[in-house]
Amino acid sequence: MKATIYEHFHPEEKSFVDRALEWVERSAQQHELKRTDFLDPRQAHILSMLASRNQDVSIRLDGGYAEAERKRALIAPDYRSLDDEPVAICVLAAIAPAGSKLELDHGDFLGALLGLGIKRDRIGDIHVHELFAHIIVTDEIADYLNIHLRQVHRLSVLTEILPLSELKPVPTKFEEMSLTVASMRLDGIASDVYRVSRSKIVDPIRAGRCRVNWKTEDDPSETLKEGDVISFKGLGRFKVLEVDGVTKRGRIRVKIGKFI
Repeated sequence: MKATIYEHFHPEEKSFVDRALEWVERSAQQHELKRTDFLDPRQAHILSMLASRNQDVSIRLDGGYAEAERKRALIAPDYRSLDDEPVAICVLAAIAPAGSKLELDHGDFLGALLGLGIKRDRIGDIHVHELFAHIIVTDEIADYLNIHLRQVHRLSVLTEILPLSELKPVPTKFEEMSLTVASMRLDGIASDVYRVSRSKIVDPIRAGRCRVNWKTEDDPSETLKEGDVISFKGLGRFKVLEVDGVTKRGRIRVKIGKFI
């Protein structure tokens, strides 16, 4: 059975598939409630797919707000309601000193948290505002971070723990680009977005440094479609916002949004 399941996933996802299968099976057979750490959208998709194959379990995903990208999962026997089950997440507010602006980005905060020995899967979405940042974290690490997070990059910060009801999300912002391309191939579109030659974009794709919808993609000829989210390590990520028909010369008009 497992061999058949693995066919649907990239080889590097095997270890997560094994863990997700174990969570589902333990909930079904031993009637346990499992609360996972934060999952990225691809992991959440895999877990949801595996849970849907087992009629004896139910699943709930929650990242603290409706548009959350990273979410914790609750997995339980199907007879147990998950609606009121606590997800055990909260908001860590990091505040700039009086009279200062943060002038920091998502990567600065993530780096500071990882530098304190925190695993990535304990951290949810990070929202950086002008004077403060709201970081969604598991309850288990909130007190530790509230004590130890005192500097981000070169800026001292003050922290406090807030309930989810006080979360202030930052809307997703894009730098929009309009392209005309010969095809919807991954390598062609990515080379235009990042303004590098196609030959220079092929190597990182084949080396496994590209993800399409959070899944590793190592085929440069992969066809992209509207709504796809593409990321390259070290280059950032972009979204195919719209495929807007074909020009008289047969090229495809595409609107791209680079995440800011």
